[in-house]
Amino acid sequence: MASQLPLFPLSTVLVPGLVLPLHIFEPRYRKLTQALLDLPDGTPRQFGVIAIQPGYTGDVTAQSALYAVGCTAELREVTPYEDGRFDIVSVGHLRFELTEIDTSADTPYLTGLVNFLGEPDGVDDAEELAILADRVALRFAAYRDRLRVDQAGVPTDPRVLSYLVAAAAVLTLPTRQALLAEVDTATRLRAELELLRREIGLIDAFGALPAVDLLREQIVPN
Repeated sequence: MASQLPLFPLSTVLVPGLVLPLHIFEPRYRKLTQALLDLPDGTPRQFGVIAIQPGYTGDVTAQSALYAVGCTAELREVTPYEDGRFDIVSVGHLRFELTEIDTSADTPYLTGLVNFLGEPDGVDDAEELAILADRVALRFAAYRDRLRVDQAGVPTDPRVLSYLVAAAAVLTLPTRQALLAEVDTATRLRAELELLRREIGLIDAFGALPAVDLLREQIVPN
C-alpha cells in the first residue's frame, strides 16, 4: 500500500546518507517545515526530495515534471528566524518511487503517494560484492587524484560506497538520477565502475578539471 509523503522538488538529486542543508523561505515550505516540527516526539520528521526533470520551467505541480524515484530527507537540525524562515539540515535516508500526486491532500506543498524501495545487494555472494566495491573504491581514488581532491577514506560498506560515488562524482543530473534509481547495489557499482573509467579517460585526454564542489559534500552513515 502506498504511503503519503510531503514532497520537496529540487533541481538536484538526494541520495541516502547525503547531508542536505536548505534555506527555507517560500511560504509553502515554511508550512511544511512547521508541520514536521509539530509532529509528536518520536515520529519520523521526513519529507521526500525528488528531482525536477531538466528543462522544466515554472511551478512544479505535475507528476510529469518529476523523476519517478526520490529519497526521503530526515530532519536533523532546524534554525528558525523571526520572520518565519528556517535553516534546516537533513540527511538522505530511504529511496522511494512516486506513484502519483495526492490531489486530495489539503496542503500548499505537493504531497505524493509513494512506495519505499528496498536495498538489495544484487548478488548472492557477499565476497563478490566486496570485490566489486574494492574495484570501485580504487577507481574512485584514481578519479579523485586526477581532480586533485584530498584523499579521505571511503566506506567499506558496498551500498554506502555506491551512494558516495553517486553523490560525489561530477555527473549530470540525469546520470546521478539513474544511479539513484538502479535496482540494486551491485548494478549501481558496475555502472559507477564504467562511469569512473570514462571520466578518468576524459580527464587524461583533455587535461581538464571539472568543478569539484560536489566532491566536498558530506556522506554520513545511515
